[in-house]
Amino acid sequence: MTRDEIEKTMLDIFEDQFEIENPGLDDDLREMHEFDSIDAIELLREIEIMLGTQLTREEKKAAMDIRTIHQIVDYVVNLDRSRLN
Repeated sequence: MTRDEIEKTMLDIFEDQFEIENPGLDDDLREMHEFDSIDAIELLREIEIMLGTQLTREEKKAAMDIRTIHQIVDYVVNLDRSRLN
């Protein structure tokens, strides 16, 4: 997947799953959109579906400090790359 495809998929997920329309890519999701830990768990599941694989415990822990869609896209790009190697 390209970075643009991942970004579009993430924006679609936020609209469809979390009812957050047109979030800014650098919005702090927790502060501006009340994105909580339950939402984060659901998002990780969506990422697993998108990648077609389960995330390891370490990969999930690495996601805990993510606050923006830009950071989520970076995270997914890195996961995707690491699975290709």
